[in-house]
This record gives sequence, structure tokens and C-alpha cells, in this order.
Amino acid sequence: MPTVIKKLDAGAYQLKDQVVSINRVTKVVKGGKNLSFAALVVVGDPSAAVVGYGSGKAKEVPQAIRKGIESAKKNLVRINLTQTTVPHTVLGRYGSGMVLLKPAPEGTGVIAGGAVRAVMTSAGIQNVLTKSIGTTNPHNVIKATFDALKKLKNKEDVAALRGKTAQEL
Repeated sequence: MPTVIKKLDAGAYQLKDQVVSINRVTKVVKGGKNLSFAALVVVGDPSAAVVGYGSGKAKEVPQAIRKGIESAKKNLVRINLTQTTVPHTVLGRYGSGMVLLKPAPEGTGVIAGGAVRAVMTSAGIQNVLTKSIGTTNPHNVIKATFDALKKLKNKEDVAALRGKTAQEL
């Protein structure tokens, strides 16, 4: 049974944006090189466990960031959390990038690097152990992180699939 993902309204949340990477890109044309900037941005509301990512490209950095934020607001996703951590261990994949997310006890903090840390803090996850395996390309790492976050299930869903109550698990 396919899960229907309904679009989340960006105006309903207090979104905070975080720039993950800014890349200077050039296009070689007949008259020389055209310079522009590509920005990868993560937006999220830590209190609502909502997070999204987007990229924007423009001639100046601030415009590229603005475009990235607008793009990120269009693909927000809600995440299943247990208090301040992820409910179970999960592995997300995208391309040659893999991201492993493991639940951590209270007081551990976010043990993550670079792109994964930006997604975790924006999503409101306070205690998690992560490992990025394979590529270090921030675009693929973020997409692998989102793949992992989308795979997270809450206790009620698992109980319903097994035909039991949440207390029986």
C-alpha cells in the first residue's frame, strides 16, 4: 500500500534556515566564462519535527541562498521521533552515499558531521549517533539522510502492521 505524502504548509511553521554548502560554478561560453553560485540549504522547525532541503543557483550568493530556501520550503517532510532521538536504527541510501542513524541516550548530543548535522539540528533531533559512509558530496549525503528519515516508523504504525497494540510491543 503506497503512502500518500501530503504537502506541508511552510507558513504554519517557524522555519530556520541553514546553509550547508555554497559552490562557485562556471559555464564556458563563446565569450568566456559565466560565473554563478549554487547554494544547498536546509530549513526546519525543531519544535514540529519538520525539515526540508533545496538548492538554488544565481549570479550572487544571497540570491542563490534565497532561491534555495524557497525550494526547501516546497519539499518539507515530517519525521517520526521518540522524545529527542530517532526511534530505531536506520540506513539511508542515495547514489554512493549512505547515512546510518542510531538512537542515542539523553545527553549524548548530535554526533554528526557537516551536512548530516545541519539536517539533524534543523529537524529538532537532539540525541543521535550518525555515520556517513561512501561519498562526501553534500547533495548526496543530504538526500541519503532524508531517505533515512523517511524510513523511520513510529511504534503505533508498527503495532498496527503486526495487528497488535502499542503496549504489546
